[in-house]
Amino acid sequence: MLQKVDGLNSIGIQRRTTDLGESARNEKLKPEEVESSTFTVTNPSQFSAVFGLPIINQPNSAIMGVGGITKMPLVVTDKDGNDSIAIRSVVHLTLGYDHRLIDGAVADQFMAFVKKTLEGWGEDVG
Repeated sequence: MLQKVDGLNSIGIQRRTTDLGESARNEKLKPEEVESSTFTVTNPSQFSAVFGLPIINQPNSAIMGVGGITKMPLVVTDKDGNDSIAIRSVVHLTLGYDHRLIDGAVADQFMAFVKKTLEGWGEDVG
């Protein structure tokens, strides 16, 4: 579990994740490296699942499932407002959260922010 990532950009989080994964594969994880998280990101797509429905591991308040990336036909709108059908890569994200701690509207706003960030991904995001 990554800890204290709120000050890291996406590249910093990726590096921290890689280091933690390497420690796990080499059986060198320390107990303090896998405790005290509040939010989890899991990847049920590692075996080709399109999406999963992960369950919160207490004391976490939420968990995001990142599904596999697939190509789908989508309606896209150009800058002039014209619609067309195009093939695009799509990822399915799920969010499970403890409703005693997180209001559904706030969870929806968070997912809308994640969607907007991913759709507008550029070098300045990393």
